[in-house]
This record gives sequence, C-alpha cells and structure tokens, in this order.
Amino acid sequence: MKGTVHYEKKGHIALLTIDNPPVNPLSSGVRAGMFDGINAALADDDVKAIVMTGAGRAFIAGADISEFGGESNGPGLHECLTLMEDSSKPVIAAINGTAFGGGLEVALCCHYRVIAPAAQVGLPEVKLGLLPGAGGTQRLPRLIGAQKALDFILSGDPIPGPEAAAMGIVDAVADGDVVEAAIRFADNLIAKGSPTRRIRDESAVVAQDRDNPEIFADARKASARKMRGRFAPEMIIQCVEAAVNVGDFDTGMKVEAECFAKCLRHPQREALIHLFFAEREVAKIPDVPRDTPARDIQQAGVIGCGTMGGGISMSFLNVGIPVKVIEMNQEALDRGMGVIKRNYDIQVQRGRMTAEEVDTRMALLTGSTEFADLKDADVIIEAIYENIDVKVETFQKIDKVAKQGAILASNTSGLDIDKMANATSRPQDVIGLHFFSPANVMKLLEVVRGEQTGKDVIATSMKLGKRLNKVAVLSGNAPGFIGNRMLGGYTRQAGEIILQGATPYQVDNVILNFGMPMGPFQMNDLVGLDLGWRARQLAGVKPEDVPITARVADKLCALERFGQKTNRGYYIYPEGSRAGQADPEVVKMVEETSAELGIERREIADEEVLKRCLYPLINEG
Repeated sequence: MKGTVHYEKKGHIALLTIDNPPVNPLSSGVRAGMFDGINAALADDDVKAIVMTGAGRAFIAGADISEFGGESNGPGLHECLTLMEDSSKPVIAAINGTAFGGGLEVALCCHYRVIAPAAQVGLPEVKLGLLPGAGGTQRLPRLIGAQKALDFILSGDPIPGPEAAAMGIVDAVADGDVVEAAIRFADNLIAKGSPTRRIRDESAVVAQDRDNPEIFADARKASARKMRGRFAPEMIIQCVEAAVNVGDFDTGMKVEAECFAKCLRHPQREALIHLFFAEREVAKIPDVPRDTPARDIQQAGVIGCGTMGGGISMSFLNVGIPVKVIEMNQEALDRGMGVIKRNYDIQVQRGRMTAEEVDTRMALLTGSTEFADLKDADVIIEAIYENIDVKVETFQKIDKVAKQGAILASNTSGLDIDKMANATSRPQDVIGLHFFSPANVMKLLEVVRGEQTGKDVIATSMKLGKRLNKVAVLSGNAPGFIGNRMLGGYTRQAGEIILQGATPYQVDNVILNFGMPMGPFQMNDLVGLDLGWRARQLAGVKPEDVPITARVADKLCALERFGQKTNRGYYIYPEGSRAGQADPEVVKMVEETSAELGIERREIADEEVLKRCLYPLINEG
C-alpha cells in the first residue's frame, strides 16, 4: 500500500504525520496509517490529545485519483473519519500546507483546526465532476452556514489560511511553526479540560438557514450561469439542502453518498478527470528536463496596446510584473492605456477589485513610443496585426534594442515563428507566446517553439505561463498552431451553417445548451471581429476573395460593429453589459449575404448544427 503515517509522542501529545509525497493524497497506505495511529493514541493512557499534520509542503491534497475505480484496500476513508471524529481525546489538525478535497474533509472531522498562514484549503471536486464525498457537504454548512458553504464548494477555488480563519473554517492561524502552534493549542485544551467538539453535532447555524430558501434558488441561478450544463453543481446544492432541511446528520450523509455515486457514474466525471490529468501532462516536455534553468523575468515589454496588447499587459500587471508598453504614436498609446484603466474600473464597479488594487496595477504600467525604452525588459512580446512582413520588421527593431538574454516573443496566432527568429541575430531567444483574446481573461497560452528556440527559453516561457495563471501548452511551429487549427473548422462550419439557413443565435444557443461557455458568434464578438478584418485588409485581400464564411463579419466591421468593444457585433450590448441581445438587422444581413452568394436557405435542425460544429473539433484534435 502506498503512503504511510509516522507516529511519535510529544509529551502528552500524539503526533501523526502523513507522508505520501509529493502531496500526501489519501491512498490506502495513508488511510491504514491514520486508522492505526489514532487507535494507538486512544489506547495509550499517557496521550491526552492527538495532532495530525502532513510531511513536506502539503497537509493532504485530497483523494488519490489514481485509485478511483480500483479495489479498495485497508480501512475506508469514512471508517477513518468516524474513528477520528468519535475520539474521546481532542484531535487537532495542524494544516501545514495544501488541504484540498478529502484533505479538508479530514480536517473538518478533527475537533479543532490550526493553519499555517501560507497554507490553503479548498474543495475542488466540482472541477472534476464530483462533490466532496467524505462529509464536506454536511459538515461545512454546519460550521459556516449554507450560503458560505455553497459559494466555497461550487467555486472549487482554494483560499489562504487567514481567509479560512475569517470564514470560520479553522480555529486559529499559527504564529510560527504550525505543528508547535497546534501542540500549544492542544496543551491549552488539556489544561482547561475542554471537551471534544464534533461539527456533525452543530445545528444552530443550519437551523437559521431553514427559513431562507432563496439561498438555494440563488445558487441554482448562479451555477446555471457559470457552469451551464454541468451535472455536479446541482448534486452539491441538493446535498447542502439536505444538511439544512433534513437536520439529521446521518440522513444527510446518505444523500451525499447517493449524489456522489451519481456523479461518479456520470460521463462528465470521466471527461473532467481526463482534463485534469491532461492539463498536468502538457507541462511535461520530453526534451526539456524539469530542472532546466529558467531565466529571471522581472519586467515585461509589450509592443502594441490594442485589444491583444492591452490584455497581455493586464496579464502581467495582475501578477505584479511591471510592463513597458509601446505604441506607434502618442494618440494610440493614450487610447490603449485608457482602455486598460477602464477595464480595471469596470472590475471595481462589479466588486471584483478595489480602487487601491487598480492603482497598484496601473503604477506598474508605463508607456512609450520609442522601441529603445524596451532595453530593460526581460521578455518582449509583440502584439501587432497578423502580417508576417510587419512582424519581421518589428523583430529586427527589437533585436537592436533588447538586452542580451531577453526573450523575444510573438503573439502571432499562426504565422511562422522561424521567419521572425531568422530576422534577428539571436534566434535561440525567439519563441511564440500566443495569448487568446481577451488575454487577461482566457486561461490558454500557446508556447510555440521555433527550430532554434533554446530549451531554457522554452522552460522559462512555460513557467511564465504558470506565473500568469495560464495553462501553458507547448506547440510546434505549424500553421494555426493548436487552438486556431482546431477552431478553424469549427468556425468555418458555423459560418456555412448561417449562410445555409440558420441564424447566429440558433447556432450559439445549440452550442450553449451542449455545455460550452459560449457559442462561436458570441466568441467572435468577445475576441473582436476587427482582428481578422484588419488582417485581411493589411494582406490586401480583395472583397471578392474574402472567404464566404467571413463575408458577414466583414460587413459588420464595415459598419464599425467590432463586437463587445463597440457594443455591437453579431449582438447588441447595452452600455456596460456583456450580455448580448439578438439583432434582427444581423439576421437580415445574413439572409442578404446568402442571396448574394446564390445559396438557397433551408431549415437546419439543432442536431445538425451541433454535429457540424463539434465534429471538426474532434477530427482536428
């Protein structure tokens, strides 16, 4: 069995240390060690309290996903947790590092919890198509209330120790070593004769929530908006409802077990766990060892302050990296920096950021119209229009001013990285960093290696992506790379479908109902219709040579309907709103374009729309 638990005595305290590197998941060996350790402490009259902690940088990072679906050896998790919770001696969790999923549920079964300031707690199961299945949906509402519990569980996001204390999830934040703090906490309990405290027995908090059914109605509305089509959120809400309305803990646990089993059998669970491992697998690059030295990135330079350049700049500012942004003239620079400030101000209006946080970010941003001002940047990213000749010329300029060791990157969505690299005297320093629009929001970052890109540049770029809170994926230097190569067939089909008889709104609704966060035309409005339009203009594409699937988009751009940025695109966006409204004028424009092209329109079923949009994604992947 994998993993172990070390047992030692510290005076009258039994210290159990979970040791299952690197993150101490709850494998069969850990469960057996916990079970034996607690029993040993209970059998020792000299032991007055039990402290549980983790070895290394994690407390317990959750279930061992590699054991899902396999045979269960040794004691089950619920058996261990019941033994711990029913202990006649106080059990204190010393949360030294990450306590995710089952790790936090273990801590909730302890009678008290002490956390290190830098440690984090979280219940990420919803991101795997699951729910906390070891009592988390029943204990947490009893501790902090249904509203906070739902927000926390449905987000799946971790929070740091001080925030966990403020929410009431933990009892104390350690000042110094967390194990020593937990032992002092235990000694104090012993001295006072404090009783054990089982969360399962708490009822006052959930009793107050019984008169507030709006909590659950609001949670359903929010999850339908944020996680459309997901199965697990509704199961989580039902479990927390049971904790509040059923009252009896054991009955609530039965509801949790039933809902967990439904999630376990649902195909979304398998797909989301595949995604979980796939995102981690992309960080492994066979010919770039994990210990490859990375370059130090302390300052960034961004060329272009339009839609992409502004979003890229915000990505750096959001993690505290100073940015020098370059534009071709002062007017364009002022306009671009003004858009960045307005984007941050919108976040303040929506309560997602404070004015002080905006000031801190904006203080890190400086602008210039001179390439020479990029001389101190550790990474320079060009974010200009998709024209290879213009980009080659830009790299020649960068090469003259960038310091030795600086990474020279292109945000191109599919042009040849090697052509840009060969325009410099240092092709080993050139790489593609393709952000997706809006760059400050979208999680994907394509890292495109050229023929001569240095391994240390690749390693640095992958680590930079993680630092920017992106999922960095390494791509070869092929047309369209990965993302746009897959999207190409998808968007072409969507464009053909509307010319043949559907509307943009039918197509988007079909894709939304399938479970995508947005449809192809909503995506185009978000990204900006002008990106492709301007690229075609710069390339000198004649109107009659524009692909038929781009004809409607180009007509919209001719009317300065570029999408969300102008409050009009395929949709109409009321001032300050991201929720688009269908526009009959766009439907009329689509129908006119079909007639101009001699395409006879017909009724297209939703099933045909779905298959024609999804199959190109599957085939290309």
